Amino acid sequence: MGNVFLEILDEQDKLEVPTQTIRDLAIQIFNDADIVSGKLSIVIIDNETIHDLNKQFLQHDYPTDVISFKIEENTDTGFLEGEIAVSADMAIERAPEFGWHPIEELLLYVVHGVLHLVGYDDIEPEDRVLMRDKERDYLSRVGITTPPSCDEDQDVTGGEISDEHND
Repeated sequence: MGNVFLEILDEQDKLEVPTQTIRDLAIQIFNDADIVSGKLSIVIIDNETIHDLNKQFLQHDYPTDVISFKIEENTDTGFLEGEIAVSADMAIERAPEFGWHPIEELLLYVVHGVLHLVGYDDIEPEDRVLMRDKERDYLSRVGITTPPSCDEDQDVTGGEISDEHND
């Protein structure tokens, strides 16, 4: 992963966070996006904390699953700095709907957040299809098969903000 500093912080106590798997996924996504330097912080938090972040930065008064913060990017040099906040509580709540383990749901949120940072979007239907394909691909690389119910029914509602919104 070149000169990318990757930090994973576990600020919750409900799930055993697979930090090595998170690291592997983030590295694969960054490598595929030609990110060669920068910093990525991923923090695993509870619903209360992500609710506060969602309200503060996106003006949404509810908890969400993942929020990506792009701090700085230079596509010419392959530099990216960003932060991702992921809710373990939301993974625990939502996983039964799709018939898989909360850890798998959490890893989906991580992949989704990192994909946002490297430039993928899911607002338009065709972009959402591409993003879902990428999510399935990356999860399969760590041995996770996405349940069919996730494809259309699951709305990973994470917001994304960039440095322009942090002023």
